Amino acid sequence: MKPITTLIRYFGLTFLVLCLPSCVSIRVNYDYDKGTDFTNYSTYNYYPELNTGLSELDTRRLMEAVDSIMQGKGYLLSEEPDFLINIQSNAYRSPGGSAVGVGVGGTGGHVGGGVSVGLPLGQGNLEREIVFDLVDSQKDALFWQAVSNSSYSDNATPLSREEKLRAVAGKVFSKFPPSK
Repeated sequence: MKPITTLIRYFGLTFLVLCLPSCVSIRVNYDYDKGTDFTNYSTYNYYPELNTGLSELDTRRLMEAVDSIMQGKGYLLSEEPDFLINIQSNAYRSPGGSAVGVGVGGTGGHVGGGVSVGLPLGQGNLEREIVFDLVDSQKDALFWQAVSNSSYSDNATPLSREEKLRAVAGKVFSKFPPSK
């Protein structure tokens, strides 16, 4: 009986290790103008006509998370900012990764042949891409950008939405300003 319990425990732990990273994974790509002197920036604000593509509540949650992070880094929210933050998002369904192959084949003498069909299993995950653009307010020029991709659920609770958006903002601004 003990080997079966150990086996179940092993497969259960393996399942968690393989599945949890896919649930909480936030991927971020960064880009910035290498000629920018980031020490020139101390104040920020958001684009006046900010259209994030998120719900009004999620936009507010994300902005509160960004404000918390930026102010923790010493940047001040200002009516006359050094730079503006633009946020845009896009939801999409990632392609399903699993498929079942069904094949039929036969041989006769020296002749062989076969047919194979891939059948997709389930739908892909619901993903959200959020793009953060930081634009110099005097030059009207983009100087830093981060593009995040992460899974999300339409049915998430307000608390889990807030936690997810805080995690996205934390990961995105963890590399701002860029180190030399």
